[in-house]
Amino acid sequence: MRFLPTAEQSDFARTLHGLLGASDVPAAVRAWAAGEYGPGRALWSRLAGTGLFALAADEAYDGAGLLPVELALGFVELGRAGMPGPAVETAAAAVLLSELARLGEDGEEGLAKRFLPGLVAGEALATLTLPGGGPYVLDADAATYRFTVSAAAELRLAGGGEAGAGGLLRSTDPARRLSRPAAQGELLAAGPRVLEAAGTALGWARLLTAAQCLGVGEALLADTVRYVKQRTQFGTPIGGFQAVKHRLADTLLGLEFARPLVWAAALGLAPWEVAAAKLAAGEAAYAAAMTALQLHGAVGYTEELDLSLWLRKARPLRDAWGSPSACRAAVLQEREG
Repeated sequence: MRFLPTAEQSDFARTLHGLLGASDVPAAVRAWAAGEYGPGRALWSRLAGTGLFALAADEAYDGAGLLPVELALGFVELGRAGMPGPAVETAAAAVLLSELARLGEDGEEGLAKRFLPGLVAGEALATLTLPGGGPYVLDADAATYRFTVSAAAELRLAGGGEAGAGGLLRSTDPARRLSRPAAQGELLAAGPRVLEAAGTALGWARLLTAAQCLGVGEALLADTVRYVKQRTQFGTPIGGFQAVKHRLADTLLGLEFARPLVWAAALGLAPWEVAAAKLAAGEAAYAAAMTALQLHGAVGYTEELDLSLWLRKARPLRDAWGSPSACRAAVLQEREG
């Protein structure tokens, strides 16, 4: 099986890489953490202009069709750039609505027509909670829509623009603004189809988070390699020390072993494959963060250094949309079954 992207897919990834590289993403991240969403929303609109969010919506609703490989490639670039905001949640919400329209009746199709064009165009941001996806809402005060699927098979909508119940909660990453889901909201749909669509959306959310983890890990490794070539001890760059080389090599291996798992999961979307990709990519990103912190020394702790923005993302992303233990359980369940 060939896990390399096509020329068209590579061109799309390069387009996103160039757009993000030409933007001051660290400034947008710091503003987002402070509750100032203007720079992040401007960048969001430019990303939507590339067709990124259209890859998570059906063509009948201004999307490009559900294309998980292309979307995963895009989210690697988002992770590499450190993009703030509920990008995974917006894409997963689009998948949820598209899947409901496919499975459901006229009411569910009406929901897709109501919400998807705005999400695809980047005019609206969505956040989402699903059974098995974690207890907290991301960026509720920045989102236009807050969707919640309960274990009782109800899809509800709470208004965006304010934090959920209890206000904002602390996160390792200040740009991940967490709150508890609202208890009530407009009932949009209910029944077994909602849970089936939510299961599909959960798989996509895990896949895209795994892709983000891969991008974060790659950014941390690249930054660390640059640093160890510049920092000297005893008159020589520390990158020449054998122990440093071994640590960097281990970090690279972790990321390279995770990469084909992410592409395999994007091709197949089997729940256990997605869980395996999320587990491997999350652990590799966290290991890259620990390597970066150790090899940068005390300077790695400083908030003024842009490196800190990626360091703080690694662990929350590792645990988002499926903790390591939850992903291991999903893989073991498939093996035992």
